[in-house]
Amino acid sequence: MTLQLGTVATVIVALTIVANAAAAMADLVGARFVLANSAELGVPRTWVPVLGLLKGAGAVGLLVGLYAFPPLGVAAAIGLTAFFIGAVITHIRARVFYNIAFPAAFLVLAVLSLAAFVSG
Repeated sequence: MTLQLGTVATVIVALTIVANAAAAMADLVGARFVLANSAELGVPRTWVPVLGLLKGAGAVGLLVGLYAFPPLGVAAAIGLTAFFIGAVITHIRARVFYNIAFPAAFLVLAVLSLAAFVSG
């Protein structure tokens, strides 16, 4: 049960996978910029690895959805969309706007990936 996405859709999903995998790794290794950002947002340090695992799970779900089981890709895209809506809301609530473009860009990628799976 594979899904045949167009080239643009495949590239969008691939970019979303790479971006989230990189972000997950930064969270999991406790990169300085991640810990500084989470502290500024009021996110407890103990949540950072969990958030990294969620991003990583989303990336893996998109990958499996792309090549083997499309419903998992849809679920992963929905999960990442919800995750990054939460991230944008967290930035707004903390009034941290100077770097809100990062979660917003990840949100756009997640929504575009969802659209790719649904329309594919």
